[in-house]
Amino acid sequence: MLVCVILAYAIGSVSTSTIISRYIAHLDIREHGSGNAGATNTLRVLGLRWALLVLALDILKGMVAVAMAKALGHNAPWYVYLSGLAVIVGHNWPVFFGFRGGKGIATAIGVYVLVMFVPAVVAGVIAIALVAFTRFVSLGALTFAVLTPICASLLHPRSGAVVFASLVAILSIYTHRHNIVRLLHGEEHKIFQR
Repeated sequence: MLVCVILAYAIGSVSTSTIISRYIAHLDIREHGSGNAGATNTLRVLGLRWALLVLALDILKGMVAVAMAKALGHNAPWYVYLSGLAVIVGHNWPVFFGFRGGKGIATAIGVYVLVMFVPAVVAGVIAIALVAFTRFVSLGALTFAVLTPICASLLHPRSGAVVFASLVAILSIYTHRHNIVRLLHGEEHKIFQR
């Protein structure tokens, strides 16, 4: 289990947004825009093409970590859950990049694809609709994070899975704490808004 968790954290610590911004634009994405090393800030700073690549790679990180945990842990649930948490923590606080990373939603999506697909899809559809209506990506991300454990309790009622999704939600709320303050004060930036 410890090997799975360490490897998952290392996978999460590969900050795709930081690497791509350095390679493509010779800049540190964390010093521009919102300062976040994720797909949304990549969209603001580098454009849609690179943002989609970052999104895909961050989702892939979560999937790879979970697939590895399933293989090494013989599909034991807590190998998978702890590795899922570790890859998200690695994305948020990457050891290879000074512990300054993203907010973990894309990586969480990758984890959920292999752990609780249906609850995540239901929560994701609602979150995407909310982003389309409000243009607040952070609101959609928070909605996705909070709704997934609720949907899991209804559609995927295993106590371990619900606890895991709840921990991911708490982690997401923490990483989005500044966004929450800006949303409450009407100061949050909308997508495609400079």
